Amino acid sequence: MPGAEDQRYMALALAMGRRGLGQQQPYSWPSVGCVLVRDGRVVARGTTEAATRRHAERVALDRAGAAARGATAYVTLEPCAHHGNTPPCADALIAAGVARVVIALSDPNETAAGGAARLRAAGIEVVTGVREAEARRDHAGFLSVQATGRPFVTLKLATTLDGRIATASGESRWITGPHARHLVHAMRARHDAVMIGGGTARADDPMLTIRGLGVARQPVRIVVSRWLDLPIGGKLAQSATEVPLWIVHDAAARPDQTAPFEALGARCLPCAVAGAQISIPEALTALGTAGLTRVFCEGGGALAASLLASGCVDELVTFHAGLVIGAEGTPAVSVMGLERLADAERFQLAETRCVGGDTLSVWRRTG
Repeated sequence: MPGAEDQRYMALALAMGRRGLGQQQPYSWPSVGCVLVRDGRVVARGTTEAATRRHAERVALDRAGAAARGATAYVTLEPCAHHGNTPPCADALIAAGVARVVIALSDPNETAAGGAARLRAAGIEVVTGVREAEARRDHAGFLSVQATGRPFVTLKLATTLDGRIATASGESRWITGPHARHLVHAMRARHDAVMIGGGTARADDPMLTIRGLGVARQPVRIVVSRWLDLPIGGKLAQSATEVPLWIVHDAAARPDQTAPFEALGARCLPCAVAGAQISIPEALTALGTAGLTRVFCEGGGALAASLLASGCVDELVTFHAGLVIGAEGTPAVSVMGLERLADAERFQLAETRCVGGDTLSVWRRTG
């Protein structure tokens, strides 16, 4: 049975796994953490490596060497039992002579699953379900792609107290303070991609990169623009060879519309249209197929409304600044066509705290 020691070392393994969030695309891999403990001492740690594609267990075992024999391995996701880019991690743990394996979460991927059974068959004690709820949150992107085919979506809204993101003249810099903006960059770093709508791209001409954190690997930048009416001379298009830029557009677009962006290094993803807008479910499925597991959406209002109306927002992050600008300001969420409260999806508050002079709230889907 798991005790306080198992809880403590699994917490460390989960922390190791979080180091790789946002670093695994385009492989749709989970960022797994592994900690090897022998005689009450941590002998090695590992995180799934994006560059080498080595799994966390293999990384930890290589670092531990002979010290792995007789150790307990704490792994945030069930060790794989199949030959993929690497041999089965379950076999590697058996060969290394570990005495016990503690697993947070079973692998839902039928191809890779079965590691726990293989370990038990080799005479190794296996304990499962330790800090499972935390592991589910950490592996939410991987689990979402496995279950639904689409990535986990976080929608971020930075607004005034009355829910506005810009004045009537379009002025929006800056509603929230520097501490909140710095935290947003850290949130970007934990996702595979940052997504905005075409209107935001045209109005703000953003870079959507991570700055001020010393992060080398940048997330994919995604713009949902049905008509591909983005400024070809804008920051996004002109930096497409440096930082990946994907444009989700109407499948009816002509080659002469996509060619200028592709020539600059952008990837154009055609999608079906629902009504007058890109089909959000189809767009997200395309992103999941392309290897993304976690998408951070930063607006604007039309895209936020489409995501919410489609039931595709898994986590809602809101920053509220202490100012009010009135109804003439631009709303954070555009028209959704709701007439009854019962038709609006409710989110459950998971966290709230002050960030500088602003208030951060994190809400998660109840279903």
